[in-house]
Amino acid sequence: MREEWTNFAGGKWESDIDVRDFIQKNYTPYDGDQSFLEGPTEATDKLWGELKELQKEERAKGGVLDMETEVVSGITAYGAAYLDKDLEKVVGLQTDKPLKRAFMPYGGIKMAEAVMPDVWLHSKPKLHEIFTKYHKTHNQGVFDIYTPEMKLARHNKILTGLPDTYGRGRIVGDYRRVALYGIDRLIEGKKEDFAETNRQGMRRGDFQLREEIADQIRALNDMKEMALSYGFDISQPAKNAAEAVQWLYFGYLAAIKTQNGAAMSVGRVSTFLDIYIERDLENGTLTESQAQELVDHFVMKCRMVKFARIESYNQLFSGDPVWATLEVAGLGIDGRSMVTKNDYRFLHTLENMGPSPEPNLTVLYSSRLPENFKKYAAHISVTTSSIQYENDDVMRPVWGDDYSICCCVSATQTGKEIQFFGARANLAKCLLYAINGGIDEKTKMQVGPEYTPITSEYLDYDEVIKKYDTMMDWLAHLYVGTLNMIHYMHDKYYYEAAEMALIDTDVRRTFATGIAGFSHVVDSLSAIKYAKVKVIRDEDGIAVDFETEGDFPRYGNNDERADKIAVDLLKTFMLSSSIATHTEIQSLQLLSLQSHQMLFTVRLQVHFLTAEKQANHFHRVLTQATVQSRTVFLLHLTLLLSFLTSTLLTVFQILRQSTRVLSDTTMTSVLTTS
Repeated sequence: MREEWTNFAGGKWESDIDVRDFIQKNYTPYDGDQSFLEGPTEATDKLWGELKELQKEERAKGGVLDMETEVVSGITAYGAAYLDKDLEKVVGLQTDKPLKRAFMPYGGIKMAEAVMPDVWLHSKPKLHEIFTKYHKTHNQGVFDIYTPEMKLARHNKILTGLPDTYGRGRIVGDYRRVALYGIDRLIEGKKEDFAETNRQGMRRGDFQLREEIADQIRALNDMKEMALSYGFDISQPAKNAAEAVQWLYFGYLAAIKTQNGAAMSVGRVSTFLDIYIERDLENGTLTESQAQELVDHFVMKCRMVKFARIESYNQLFSGDPVWATLEVAGLGIDGRSMVTKNDYRFLHTLENMGPSPEPNLTVLYSSRLPENFKKYAAHISVTTSSIQYENDDVMRPVWGDDYSICCCVSATQTGKEIQFFGARANLAKCLLYAINGGIDEKTKMQVGPEYTPITSEYLDYDEVIKKYDTMMDWLAHLYVGTLNMIHYMHDKYYYEAAEMALIDTDVRRTFATGIAGFSHVVDSLSAIKYAKVKVIRDEDGIAVDFETEGDFPRYGNNDERADKIAVDLLKTFMLSSSIATHTEIQSLQLLSLQSHQMLFTVRLQVHFLTAEKQANHFHRVLTQATVQSRTVFLLHLTLLLSFLTSTLLTVFQILRQSTRVLSDTTMTSVLTTS
């Protein structure tokens, strides 16, 4: 065993990159109360005081303290920078000054310029020229391949909020790997993966993967260089708790230096760090006060994460959010509580430094969590209103006991899975399109299919639903196709090398899609069904307003009539034929309902693997089955059976139609729900 791992229980994690195995073998569950906690140190109070003054100045300037206009952000774009070097126990800033926002043009130069238009339009023509003439951005790539139908849908906002001008987020690097293994071991692993792609008969996917791995290795080397600028050598594993926190943060810092995604989550780091802290406490090299200080300073750094956003983004989301979600608690699949003393420490930061929306501290909740912890979490919730809760009992059976919340609600298995997300399908506007035969009432453009509009004076529920289902089929097909274009171009022009370097090369890719206007359309359909809705049309015969006669049940009031409409609507859209038959969809799983935005997040498992790769993947699962949990094994088995079913379904369809040629690249996947 390596010297850095002294007193750790060994296991599979020593030979393989397997952080979960390390945690399960070494963490110490804690059932006690919060009495052991310590208040902020003098250094913490001073640092937090300095940061609060900067935040006050930032608000006085309209929300942006400073903005980079000369340096393109990157892992090594800046030298070492500090809030207060003499006081910080965790070092590292996104740029060269605290709260200064980076220039990140790879998503789209227009978005980057729009943050500070006066500066850019008059002072920085050279950078504009570079990212318009010499380097294609993600946004430009997307618009190069959009179909006229997609552009029209975007312009009329039936598809909204598409993430093609900033990083997509929802990709949580396993930053713990930097601390446990050191960069050199991670590079070694990526080189091994790179060598495995060298085979006879390489195809386009192999070429792309080789390029991505090369970029990942380059990012790992850049992380070492960045850390050296601060005086730290992260090539080797962390030797103690202080280094573990710092090493982990350097991994996260590399991510936020290169990507400005709307969901740059930190991940499930608390239990992992507790192992190092407990070891240092036991050997007398760390005190509880020092342990709390490390956690306080790490959280303080997370509170300092800032991205340059356009005004429309700020109008959409209040509070300048980053969604740097950081999870605590939860249960292991073996039934043990994963609550540690460190979970208390992270929640205690809200007392030591006051409430804060970032990082988005999230309790993975189960009724079987220790009572003392549940009481303390409830206390912090009441006093700070700064804790989010996720149902661990729902997610654990699907994602195991080492998942992270990427963004605010979506789960991914840490280090093994990523989630592409994007946009909203505007179902409220889609209903108007169904009534008006695909014409937009605002612009009078024919956006949707030119179906026969509804011409009656009063709306008939059955007629509306029939036309609405048809229009939703069109919208779902257009939505998925648009997202595929977006994410293809994102991989090409704004690839998340720093994050992907800390994730398994054989990664599972999933979709997360959203619905806009859900509550509004449910109420509208309820009014049509249970009241009388009169259509008001303009001189062109376009429905522009409605008069409701009588009362009707409204969504969100625990009324079964409205709730049934909501459930039926969601199922119809989720299971629409255009999604179900899409060649890249392997499974569809409802994740959660974000009630404050009326946003349903849907998890779409993307089918990127050929039959050969699926077989190889399952072979690896079989060979490791003796050391994997039964739950995880069964999950993989389910995916294999889904794939085999999809293959048989495809063959059946080909035989029926007699118009296709079977190939491993055109197999249609079966749709399954969890």
